[in-house]
Amino acid sequence: MTAMIWALSISAGLGLLLAAVMWKTSLTKAFEARRAEAMTVPLGGERILGEADIAHLPPPVRRYIALTESVGRPVVTEIMMHFDAVMYEAPGAPGMTGPVRQYERFDTPERLFLMTTRMKGLPVAVLHDFDRDRATMRVRLAGLVNVVDTDGADLTRTETVTILNDLCFFAPSRLVDPRLSWREIDDRRARVRFALGGNTVSAELIFNAAGELVDFMSEDRGRLEKDGTLRPLRWSTPLGTYREFDGWRLASEGDAIWHLEDGPFTYGHLRLTQYDAR
Repeated sequence: MTAMIWALSISAGLGLLLAAVMWKTSLTKAFEARRAEAMTVPLGGERILGEADIAHLPPPVRRYIALTESVGRPVVTEIMMHFDAVMYEAPGAPGMTGPVRQYERFDTPERLFLMTTRMKGLPVAVLHDFDRDRATMRVRLAGLVNVVDTDGADLTRTETVTILNDLCFFAPSRLVDPRLSWREIDDRRARVRFALGGNTVSAELIFNAAGELVDFMSEDRGRLEKDGTLRPLRWSTPLGTYREFDGWRLASEGDAIWHLEDGPFTYGHLRLTQYDAR
């Protein structure tokens, strides 16, 4: 009996030690630490968006900004969002469901995207981290082993496209940012260029008859290949189901799509459940 008690005690101790190691090395902890660090930088003075501020923008962009209830409100600098997500590793693969937390600052800039899910029964966490001028991506299995750990110039350029996408859909008041340049295509389309650090990326924005932004297409984002390289492919994010979040009218649901040689691959579906901005 004594031996059994000792065995159970050792087993419990090892379990607690493993749990402590998993928490110490967890990407959730890394996300919280980075977010706390980013939030220590004071926000600049509040600026109210006026009609004159958007007068230079293409007509469909002006209509969209007005539709989102951004005019007359502060220009957004920082956002925190929660999503319900489904991600697919490859065409035909089973979906991996789980919550997503995303923190973003557009002035510095900083972007943190954390998804927790399960793969083949094991816990998996994915952390995208854009820190001012450098992007990293880690996929960690069981809180211990990185199955993806990448960075570099190509990833930073790819994540610059993602920041532009977030600006367009989730911070429409900030489409007057001086790092953006615009060209009207027609009454429902506009092209935008975004200069950030050493990268300039672009996208085509598509609006519906109601004035809502319903798609974003870019050729400048790279898909991670099995050999660890990033291959530029057409990337689009059709979003819709506009809802009000604390007075902001925003797209709340949509897909992320890679346009492969043999057809489009929808690798992600996200539904916005919580939005906080300042």
